[in-house]
Amino acid sequence: MGAAAVVGPQVSLTTSRHIQSLCHSLQVPHLEGRWSYPVPSSWTREKFTANFYPTPPDLNQAYIALIKEWNAKAIAVIYEDNDGLIRLQEALTDLREPKVHLAQLPNDPNRDYRPFLKMIKMTMRIRHLVIDCRAELIRTIMDQANQIGLVSEYFSFMFTSLDLHTVDFTPYQIQQGRVNITGFRLLREGWRQSSDSCAQGQDWRTNMNQLTTTSMLMYDALHSFARALRTSEREGPISVPTLSCDTERGWGTNGSQIIRLMLQTPMMGRSGLIRLSEFGRRDDFELDVLELGAAGLEVVGSWSRAGGVNYTRTWGQKTEEIATSMSGRTFRVVVGLANPYVMEDNTTESGFSGFCIDLMGEIAKKKKFKVEYHVSPNNQYGTFSEKEGPSGMMKELMENAADMAIADLSITLDREKGVDFSMPWMNLGISILYRKPVKAPPQLFSFMGPLSTEVWIYMGTAYLGVSVLLFILARLSPQEWQEPGVCSMAGADPDFLENEMNLRNSFWFTIGSLMQQGCDINPKAVSTRMVAAWWWVFTLIMISSYTANLAAFLTAGRMETPIKSAEDLAKQTTIKYGAKKTGSTKYFFRDSSKELYRRMYNFMESARPTVYVDSSDAGVERVIKSKGLYAYLMESSGIEYVLERNCELTQVGGLLDHKSYGIALQPGSPYTTVINSAILEIQEEGRLLELKNRWWKANTPCPDDNKVNANELGIDNVGGVFVVLLGGMCVAVLIAFSEFIWKSRKLAHAEHTSLMNEMAKELKFAFSCKGSSKPVSKPEPLRPSQSATYLSNGPGNWNADVTFEPYQRKP
Repeated sequence: MGAAAVVGPQVSLTTSRHIQSLCHSLQVPHLEGRWSYPVPSSWTREKFTANFYPTPPDLNQAYIALIKEWNAKAIAVIYEDNDGLIRLQEALTDLREPKVHLAQLPNDPNRDYRPFLKMIKMTMRIRHLVIDCRAELIRTIMDQANQIGLVSEYFSFMFTSLDLHTVDFTPYQIQQGRVNITGFRLLREGWRQSSDSCAQGQDWRTNMNQLTTTSMLMYDALHSFARALRTSEREGPISVPTLSCDTERGWGTNGSQIIRLMLQTPMMGRSGLIRLSEFGRRDDFELDVLELGAAGLEVVGSWSRAGGVNYTRTWGQKTEEIATSMSGRTFRVVVGLANPYVMEDNTTESGFSGFCIDLMGEIAKKKKFKVEYHVSPNNQYGTFSEKEGPSGMMKELMENAADMAIADLSITLDREKGVDFSMPWMNLGISILYRKPVKAPPQLFSFMGPLSTEVWIYMGTAYLGVSVLLFILARLSPQEWQEPGVCSMAGADPDFLENEMNLRNSFWFTIGSLMQQGCDINPKAVSTRMVAAWWWVFTLIMISSYTANLAAFLTAGRMETPIKSAEDLAKQTTIKYGAKKTGSTKYFFRDSSKELYRRMYNFMESARPTVYVDSSDAGVERVIKSKGLYAYLMESSGIEYVLERNCELTQVGGLLDHKSYGIALQPGSPYTTVINSAILEIQEEGRLLELKNRWWKANTPCPDDNKVNANELGIDNVGGVFVVLLGGMCVAVLIAFSEFIWKSRKLAHAEHTSLMNEMAKELKFAFSCKGSSKPVSKPEPLRPSQSATYLSNGPGNWNADVTFEPYQRKP
């Protein structure tokens, strides 16, 4: 009967290519409403095919735009068959970020995809999935994904099928905010057919979920063909010839005219604006962006090749929707035990207390949700490694065992690769916890400390030099030679001159001046007085300086500080140092580019026994018990807390790095923005500082070591002065006994008695305490038989019965 146009087929792409070739040969319009391979550039405009389905390259650009909106680190692209892989080819080749993992749905006649989906969840640990499959498989995949825990607010599904609107998602609509399903729709909702249609004025809104894209595209194709046919009939009648594949005769100019009118005339169809290219391809179209909400799939935006993705809701509206979905829910929070952040407390409803618990309580109060806490296995904070996978809290989050993690948890690059972090709620850095420097015990001769050893030597040298100089100048100066005074011996020669500044008196004068005590002997000449005056100036300054420095020196004990920085730690091996064995502090030294820190890490790794500890509390206890042989590397905020409660410890040096604490959330968590806004609100209200003061400040702070108590001095401070005094007394006693023995020996020889008898007599008189006068000992009378050897006994020892006065020697 002849054919004016051929429609389809809709299933087999191979058959479609065959029909397309026949229509081209017979010059018959070929109408399609399904996807097909891109048209090679070698094909010309004489081709008689008009395809109303969007071109795969343009659809891929829509997929890429939506994937980039995820800001995902990695995605999984799952396809049903090879056609799906071809449809996604442009997206796979154009995407640079994120990392793409390809996987094909298993060809299971029972359609059991649960093992496959579980592998995606556990092995790849991917939270964003792009799935290309038939619309009738979408509900099956979602149900099985829900059974293995893939359907939650932390997993996002994007389906490439343009028939997503035909899938019944009623069981998932009640989980508002907890199911992330997105996709595209080509059909226009609420569209009314134009007046020249057979179905004039019909409203298609009521049966939208029953309309497939291909059927509506066929409707638009036939409508476009009808319009072109009527336009062509205005120029003359059109006869449809009977055509055969056995002959080369085609429809001629009528077929070419109709297909040309279809390509040149845009129209508004059920799938929106229809504008075909010269190759019969639909490369200018608009897609609705669909997301699953409480009322089902909702249009949240649109995509076009010119404008990209445009959402109809603002970022604030989306955040408000997420916050609303959090209201009334109970979130699982994994914690790590560390004072004062998180501590077990049976007196509270949650079983925990601490700064982090209060902070999370403030956030929950503002966003109206509840919290359920549990401790991380082995109390490990953990990290994420591409080779070893996650550990500790990171594993809890990535395996969906917890919604959030809060503790003294540092935001690091390795952790950021596996999970999401909120904005920082505390900034800090690594420092060194060590025993406080111990005051050195006062030394016995600490009173000599105000002056250095060199100064003492110089002062002694000056004392000797001035004394000798004074003696020499006194010998040279005529004014120092004077007549004997009243104390001179009777009968002294008036021409005899006496000089008081002998060597002994010179030393006595200078030492008396140095001790600020003065002397009964004074210089008389100008030269000697000049020496004395400048010596007094010197002693005034030195004694004043000594006195001024003595008080502070004796009251402020010197500190013994073996280490002052990380460099000091690295230079020695006596004091061991370590960190928490599974914390960011250890990884900082391991991954540091600084040679000093890498050397410290190697030292910690090779130390035996190990210098690593299981917790910060264990590290603090080890510092206390080591008595200065162990230093603990930890965050400065923890050190600040410890120092408020333990006055024996101190922080050594400054910060080795800068880091921040944050709340960890599951990768791709929609709640990150809401948590950030809550933290900012708490910070601006001043509650964050109040919480820190509450948990950090101790009730009884440590005394200020910088304050010097100068009210009293102990015997340890001035004991050396007593020792010097005792030593001086002992020397004086020794000299006195030496003089006593020497005098007793002379008297014993003069009186012809034994030394012991003379010493006994002198001691008896000394200890009798009978007045302060003493009789002069005289020699016995000279007997006739005695020789004149008495003359040699010295003055004052002559026999009273013999007169030798004319021959008596002068002293």
